[in-house]
Amino acid sequence: MVEVNFLWLFGYSPTSKDISKPIQHVASEVYTADSVLIGRYFKEDRSPVPYDSISPNVVNALIATEDIRFFKHNGVDFLAIFSSLVSTAQGDKRGGSTITQQLAKNLYRTRYNHSTGLLGKVPGIRMLVIKFKEWMTAYKLEGKYRKEDILTMYLNTVSFSNNAYGIKTAAKRYFDKETGELTAAEAAVIIGMLKGTTLYNPIRNPERSLERRNVVLGQMHKAGFISAVEYEQARRSALGLHPGDVEELGNGDSYLRAAVERWLDTWCEEYGYDIYVDGLKIYTTIDSRMQRHAEEAVTEQMKPLQQRLENAWRGDIPWRDSEGNVIEGFLENLAARTTYYSQLDKRYNGNKDSIFYYLNVPKTMEVFTWDGMKEVQYSSMDSLAHYAMMLNAGLMTMDPYSGKIKAWVGGINHRYYKYDHVFQARRQAGSTFKPFAYLAALEAGKSPCDKYVDRAVRIVYSEDGEEKVWEPKNADWVFSGREMSLRWALGRSVNSITAQITEEIGWDKVVDAAHRCGITSPLASVPSVSLGSNDVSVFEMVNAYSTFINRGKRVQPILVSKIVDYEGKTVAEFSTTATQAISEEVAWLMSYMLRGSMEEPEGTSQGLWEWDLWKNKNQIGGKTGTSSDYVDGWYMGVTKDLVTGVWIGCDERSIHFKNSQTGEGSRTALPVFGRFMEKVYRDDSLDYEYGPFPDPKVEIRRKYHCPSPRIVRPDSTFRDSIVPLQMPGSPSLEHPVDMEELKRQLESATPTAEQPEERGGDPGRQTE
Repeated sequence: MVEVNFLWLFGYSPTSKDISKPIQHVASEVYTADSVLIGRYFKEDRSPVPYDSISPNVVNALIATEDIRFFKHNGVDFLAIFSSLVSTAQGDKRGGSTITQQLAKNLYRTRYNHSTGLLGKVPGIRMLVIKFKEWMTAYKLEGKYRKEDILTMYLNTVSFSNNAYGIKTAAKRYFDKETGELTAAEAAVIIGMLKGTTLYNPIRNPERSLERRNVVLGQMHKAGFISAVEYEQARRSALGLHPGDVEELGNGDSYLRAAVERWLDTWCEEYGYDIYVDGLKIYTTIDSRMQRHAEEAVTEQMKPLQQRLENAWRGDIPWRDSEGNVIEGFLENLAARTTYYSQLDKRYNGNKDSIFYYLNVPKTMEVFTWDGMKEVQYSSMDSLAHYAMMLNAGLMTMDPYSGKIKAWVGGINHRYYKYDHVFQARRQAGSTFKPFAYLAALEAGKSPCDKYVDRAVRIVYSEDGEEKVWEPKNADWVFSGREMSLRWALGRSVNSITAQITEEIGWDKVVDAAHRCGITSPLASVPSVSLGSNDVSVFEMVNAYSTFINRGKRVQPILVSKIVDYEGKTVAEFSTTATQAISEEVAWLMSYMLRGSMEEPEGTSQGLWEWDLWKNKNQIGGKTGTSSDYVDGWYMGVTKDLVTGVWIGCDERSIHFKNSQTGEGSRTALPVFGRFMEKVYRDDSLDYEYGPFPDPKVEIRRKYHCPSPRIVRPDSTFRDSIVPLQMPGSPSLEHPVDMEELKRQLESATPTAEQPEERGGDPGRQTE
């Protein structure tokens, strides 16, 4: 009944084919939605070693501690089982499983849900089914293989912690030796870990590991595997760790491959899969063509941006505090976090002079540049300075309706920067966070046409029992005194008006609106929250902006759509879940408001006119963002089909651009979005076409059509002094121009400074 899984009561049992090919360490493969292979998961260190390459000390240690009667039983040792029951009854828990039973458990996953059937859901019965199947499988293995083969398979498959799978990896990981070179003491350390790979890990818990090693040595002496003299010598020796470098290889290593692995971590743990050995085919939601366009857009923009940053600091030290002072010990602190520093620290007993002498010795090395790998004579400190100065990037684009992520660029080079700037990194959002303040205002009953005056604002508030004052400034430190609609204020990214509605609505409401839309990071509920003083990820921002486009429904982004096992059976399918986060009317009004950054006078997205994006009445909404001191540059772009987020900045926040002309989001992140969308629209193989946003599907009861006056900026020649009513190649503006108002402005206008993009960030500083 167990063998045939009668009435699905008992679950899977290994077949004759499984027993004949017990070790199937097959690489898992990752595909895009259009079936392009983009990566594989496998570990070279899982390669098995033959029995004659394994030190006898390892075999003896294993038998002495795990199964002293190994060569006397046929897979199940009932004498050991009876002994373990007696010991357990007396308060001394001992296992009765043989090495062969443990191998059966490791190879065929007899303790996972898919192996226990319906009876596995019954408490008490589950373990009986598992044990019986392990016994049966152990008998099958013993009938098929020699004892030496079983020992070899066991030692090649068992985990020894620290990502060391198999005895070959463990020998290299902990003692930097080949398997056949291990001494009795070293073998005892490794085999001793099997009782608890974390508890007796020699790197994490050396004292417990040493204690466990000596227990194993005692068992080896008791069994006659080592003499009394050998036992005493080994017992008195030091732990003797000499960790080696075991590289884990994965073909097609990338941010995307790493993101997929993180995405599946919980699923693999829950369902008992290991993507490094189980031969899965993992289908992502990524479109290979869009991924290529995204990577190209980032690369094409980052090269000139990097040159711009280096030019800005040429001859100066770039790492500075918020007051512009050089940060003392900056490189030294970076160095102290490196593995090389730790090695030198141990070698020279913490002597800083010796450590930094070697850190400053020049040597030939290759460094990553945007002109390719470059051979240089750098010291370790020089290398740290080079990589700290490199700008990084994050880009994600998503279908706001299905939740499917279409492109994911986690950084500029995964080999040198493992940190993922889409999901892992959290940075100040600057003005890209402002829409949540305007969302809260709409939810409070306001309309896009409600007007506020651009004026100085002083907000007194309490934080942690302390009274504080916040007086935000506009980016140009000028308050125009102009009356502006909410749509115009958002399109121009005016700090003073954003602060006014935040005070009026309440910053708690802004935090609540952001969380409902998809921001999951903790947000400090303070007045400056609307100007982006909190740290968030690109992933969160794309998810939240998608709520505006998806008629107020917040969807759960998905990166993996389907998983197929080694036999070709679909074992998992993933789809998004949606919840109504905001009303459809408010959602449509927010998408209309976001278009204001292109359509309103001096809108901060108007740099997008440079790209070929304006055919067939195409509409784009978006929001720029720049944090304090130009540390972070953001652009959030929305079309009728896609939502895209872009972040640009250095990993070290103390290195950044100097001014708005070089470092604001409209000049760093916005061009990446423009390049990317231009490539997407020009790719005829993709289904994304130009076009306007969809009309509202519900009645819009609030006034939203309120044309803003065209702004006039005369100069001495009166050339280019009027913001064009229609840019060359742009779609027609939807608002008619009030010619009488325009005439009045021409007659009364006075020259004003060009309006830069606003900045956001620290509560007490000038922010977008």
